[in-house]
This record gives sequence, C-alpha cells and structure tokens, in this order.
Amino acid sequence: MISFFICLALLIGGYFVYGKIVENTFAPDDRETPAVRINDGVDYVVMPKWKLFLVQLLNIAGLGPIFGAMQGALWGPVVFLWITFGTIFAGGVHDYFSGMLSERNDGASISEVCGIYLGGVMKNVMRVFSVVLLVMVGTVFAVGPAGLIVTLLKNGGVTGMLTSSEMWLWIILAYYFIATFISIDKIIGRIYPLFGICLIIMAVGVIFGIFIHPEFTIPEIWSHFYNMHPKGTPVWSFMFITVACGAISGFHSTQSPLMARCMKSEKQGHFVFYGAMVAEGVIALIWAAAGCAIYEVSGGLSTGLSAVLASGQSAAIYDVCIKTMGSVGVALAMIGVIVCPITSGDTAFRSARLVLADWFKIDQNKFSKRLILCVPLLAVGAFVGHLDYSIVWRYFSWTNQTLAMIVLWTASMYLFREKKNYWITAVPATFMSAVSMTYFFCAPECLHLSTTIAYPVGLVLAALFLGIFIYATKKQPKPAKN
Repeated sequence: MISFFICLALLIGGYFVYGKIVENTFAPDDRETPAVRINDGVDYVVMPKWKLFLVQLLNIAGLGPIFGAMQGALWGPVVFLWITFGTIFAGGVHDYFSGMLSERNDGASISEVCGIYLGGVMKNVMRVFSVVLLVMVGTVFAVGPAGLIVTLLKNGGVTGMLTSSEMWLWIILAYYFIATFISIDKIIGRIYPLFGICLIIMAVGVIFGIFIHPEFTIPEIWSHFYNMHPKGTPVWSFMFITVACGAISGFHSTQSPLMARCMKSEKQGHFVFYGAMVAEGVIALIWAAAGCAIYEVSGGLSTGLSAVLASGQSAAIYDVCIKTMGSVGVALAMIGVIVCPITSGDTAFRSARLVLADWFKIDQNKFSKRLILCVPLLAVGAFVGHLDYSIVWRYFSWTNQTLAMIVLWTASMYLFREKKNYWITAVPATFMSAVSMTYFFCAPECLHLSTTIAYPVGLVLAALFLGIFIYATKKQPKPAKN
C-alpha cells in the first residue's frame, strides 16, 4: 500500500513540477486563440477552463484507464511504475504538445499538424491512422457499455428485448450520430463536465472501498517486483501496449484538438491537457491497485484477476464496483462505466469527422456538409461493432501507441524548429518507438516472431528513428525565433 501512495504523490507532484517544465518549454503567450478568432458556433466555441478540463478528461478516458489498467494489473504492482512515470514523462508531454500544436495551427486535427512538421507523406499516414483508430475507439466505446447495460439488467432480473446487446449497440450508435453532428456546446459542453465528475467520484469510491475492507491489500512493488502474469506474457512490451490510456495514448492526440478549438487562452493548456492526463493517470493507478488487491494470487501469479477478466470488461468492472462499494457501486458503474465510455466514443467519431473535413477541405458550418461525413462514419462503426471485440481491441492497442510515437516525433521537430529543448519529447518518442516496434514484431496479431528476434530489432529501429531525427535536424536550416 505504501508504494501505491508513493506513486500517487509522484503523479500529483509531476503535474506541478514536470508539467510546469513542459509548459515553460512550449512558452504559451497571449496571442488570440482559434476559439476567439474563428468562433464558428459549431466546433470553435469558447468554453470555461474548468469545463475544458472535465470534457478533455472525459474524452480521453472512457474505459481505457479502467479496463486497460485492470488488464495491466495481471503483471502485478510493477504496472504502477509504468502508469506513474509514463504519465509524467510521456503521456502528459504527449497530450500537452498535441493540444498546443493544434491550437497554434488554428485547431487543426493531429494528422494535419504532423504534416506541417514531418511532411506530406507522414500527413497522409496519420490521416489514415487517425480515422482508423477513431472508428475503432468509437466502436469499442459502444460495444463495452452495451455489454455492461445488459449485464446490469440481467443481474436485476430483467429479461426480454431489453437484455439484447444488439439493440443497445444501435441505440448508442444513434446517439453518436446526434452528438457527432450538432454543435459542440449543445451536449458536450453542457452535460459532459458532470459525467467527468462522476468518473472521478467512481475512482475515489473504488479506492476508499479497498481501504475500508480489511481483506483487500494493495501489494508493494518491492515485494512483487516480478512478472505475475498467469500466461507468462512478457512485461516488455506487452504491458506498455496494454496500459495505454493510463500512461500514454495516441488516441488523446485526436481528442486534444477538440478542446484546442475551445480555449480562450494558451495559458489554459497546462491545466486542460497535462492536467487531464495526470487525472487519468490517477484513475488508472486506482483501478490497477484494485486489480492487484481484490483478486487472489496463487503460485505467485494473478490467477484470480485473470479469471474475472475472462468474463469480459463489463462484468469485470461491475465486479470491482460491487466488491468495493456494494449497491452504491452499481449506480456508479452505470454512470461512470456506461455513460463515460459513450461520451468518449461520440467525441471519437466527432474527431474522425474533423480529420476527414480537414483532409478533404469540407466546410463544416452547414448541416448538409456534416451529414456527408457523419453517415458513412457511423455506418463503418456499425460494421466494426459486429466484429470480434478482442481482435478489434488488440489492433487498437498497437495502432494507438504507434500514433503516440509519431505525435511525439512531431513535437520534437517543432521544438527543434523553435530552437527549444527537443529532448523533452525526443526521449519519450524514442522509448515509444521501441515499445511499438517490439510489439509489432512479437505480438500474435502482428508478425508473431520470438522475443529473441523482436527485442533487438525493436531497439535497433528505435535507435534508427532517433538517428533519422537527429540527421533531419542537421539537414534543416534553423529558423529564427518569432
């Protein structure tokens, strides 16, 4: 339990110390923001800072820091270290620069931002990556809540059509269409901050539930500093891919432009982007602690947690809420784990609309132009929603972290051009390159090579990417500061 509190303190301290270093490196100023200058009443709308923070948290969170962190707990409390240091030195940096670089470029989607600093080829790669990732995320955040709704209804004795996952999936997709289509301040800006608060309350309820039940004990990192995964899945790089949203997630870079288009001042970025990532890290840390504390360990392995996760994400989350908070947990599970993922899913589709709009230069001020993009996006989402969920999630995980890698390299090139300390992003970019490339070579859904091959190849490729970046900085003229 002591190691949990140490990690929690490091996360909070990281916001004030390292987060400030990141902000000072970027150096926000008093220039007019896109929300003020453009203000189209649809996507560019000024919102208060507290709303921006809560909406950003809700957009980037969903089921990611909950179910992903519980899956990460299969490796044992060593996952606390990845959540803590990943959030401070990688995730927070990634989210801050993705949001602020979008803000500096008229609220452009992340694919367009990457194109500005990494060239046209990378812009097109990122366009495809972004749309595919966003559709997968939106679909994952529809299928998961639909399953949990059915679980809750069945446990409550409800039968018949209301327990059909198919029906709830279509209801959620219909809501997605509405929320993706209308102005950002009509639903998202008004009620999403309330759901963001619910997400925080649910996490607080889980950790207090662990403390008040003497049978639950959070294990210490130093006494369990080994691989506890019951299947023997390696820590590197599987854990770093599995726990994404609670440490670093490329999906966040697709969401940050939504709030970048709604900020009144650049100086809000530290609280909105870096702050929301730290809050998500805290939520992930709590859920990882729950996974480690509640379920039995036999033979030094997390066998009990493995069994509950096998029953599905909705059932696993429901089980934690019931065991830590009782009947109150059911209500919080309904709000926090049904509503919150749905709200992340609709903003995923909204972001996909904006990526396509930037890509094909389609003006989004008119209803008809938004319909042109919304209808096919949701149709694809409906198709993906009927695929094997576990397969969709596995491909999402690798795509997600590869996107984060590219965004960090983009930020590094920006900092180089501005004659600023680019190592603050180049170091995590190199690390995430090693994570992503190693996983690509050894994961079952990718090349599925042995770790003997995948590990050195992943590290060599990461070093190669760093070398290419350094070479590119040597070849480019260094423009003067503005």
